[in-house]
Amino acid sequence: MSQKKIVSIEDRIPKLKQERKKKANRRLIFYLSIFFVLISIVVYLQSSLSQVHYVEVYGNNYVADQDITTLSEITTNDNFWSVSKESSEQRVGKHPEIKEVSISKKFPTTIIINVQEFERIGYVKKDNSYFPLLEDGLLLTSQSLNSIKGDAPLLTNFNKQTYLEELIGEIQNLPESIVDLISEISWAPTEGNPYKILMYMNDGFEVEGSIRNLSKTMKSYPSIVGQLDPDSEGIIHIGVGAYFESYRNNEEVEPTQEENQDEVEG
Repeated sequence: MSQKKIVSIEDRIPKLKQERKKKANRRLIFYLSIFFVLISIVVYLQSSLSQVHYVEVYGNNYVADQDITTLSEITTNDNFWSVSKESSEQRVGKHPEIKEVSISKKFPTTIIINVQEFERIGYVKKDNSYFPLLEDGLLLTSQSLNSIKGDAPLLTNFNKQTYLEELIGEIQNLPESIVDLISEISWAPTEGNPYKILMYMNDGFEVEGSIRNLSKTMKSYPSIVGQLDPDSEGIIHIGVGAYFESYRNNEEVEPTQEENQDEVEG
């Protein structure tokens, strides 16, 4: 039979003590690591390193960065982690020109505010001042302008809100490239057509049309103008059909058959 090696107690005790010491050291290192991490977090939170350093605003064209930042009530004295995005979004969203707002945090010290403004549909003139009209129908009477910026047409003679609201919907559905061509829209109702409007274009032409289906009928405007002499001056009538009436000799020019067909289908 093979003989078993016998290890005495005296030989095992030093090894057991060494293993216990290693375990104790590992525990100590673990607890010390946690302690120093906690201390570091406390120091960080109490220092300026955890404060907001930058507030960046994006998406605004009309409302100033400072106005949006002030509404958010976020300052460089705030702790980065204590900033409430939801509360700040609600405050910024109360601005009449702000349609949507979202706030995010960019580590380590930046707050980002993204906004979407209501579109400016036009400008209304009152007492030699101009006031922006937003897509939701709100007239910004608190913003008196001496002149318009050319980013939206001037709207004149609209003394009935229902027709103005319908016009807003039609302008919203027009391609931006068409809206940019319109300098002024004047309401010119008649007994037979309360929806009649006159549009003065940036290229010098005048257009007579209707509020109803304006977003469809005006889509043919560029191709109609493309058939006219660049030096022509007159009125383009757009409705069920389309034709040009010259200022000079009352000459009437109808668009091509293809153009009329597009008008009907639109």
